[in-house]
Amino acid sequence: MDAKEIVRKIDHTALKPVTTWEDIEKLCREAISYGTASVCIPPSYIARVKETFGDELKICTVIGFPLGYNTKAVKLAETRDAIENGADEIDMVINIGDVKNGDIAKVEREITDIKHECGNHVLKVIVETCYLTDQEKKDLCRAVTNAGADYIKTSTGFGTGGATASDVMLFKYHIGSAVKIKAAGGINTREDMEKMIEAGADRLGSSRGVGLLAEELDNSGSISWE
Repeated sequence: MDAKEIVRKIDHTALKPVTTWEDIEKLCREAISYGTASVCIPPSYIARVKETFGDELKICTVIGFPLGYNTKAVKLAETRDAIENGADEIDMVINIGDVKNGDIAKVEREITDIKHECGNHVLKVIVETCYLTDQEKKDLCRAVTNAGADYIKTSTGFGTGGATASDVMLFKYHIGSAVKIKAAGGINTREDMEKMIEAGADRLGSSRGVGLLAEELDNSGSISWE
């Protein structure tokens, strides 16, 4: 698989609690240089990234992160603030406790309301697969589809496990045709990236992906921005 094809699918990510502005600036410059899909950054850095880089890149951020058990009102306020500060894409974490309580309808309503707040901005729904049964994953595919979200996303990267090709394939089979898939968490090699894409992932959340591909991209000449 061509490195340029892979890098266009990467949300170049820096979400560690010790992430500094120097880290964020480096992330953004790499994203612009190599043509990643977006940068995924903490909400506190959105406004500064927008001011510094303008429309040179897409800004993704996280809502209800990483545990998801904030109230809906808090998540809506986070979403509104992120968009006002310049975010293009929102990655929200569902309330996993609601799933475990069997209240998928409540989860669906929350996603619906956050998508309404997003408007034309992309919404990705993090379901944290490591905590779910296969039936819960299928139920959430239906909820994400019904709620009108743009993506279903496997993981935060802060749970007990990350993306697996089998979960991506399960999503591919059960998700609606208008919903795409983002694989994230534990994607540490080029082989991992290829495996997720081949399984059906349209986006990859990774802090390491660009570094793994950088030498190959540098040696291939100019980046295509198409």
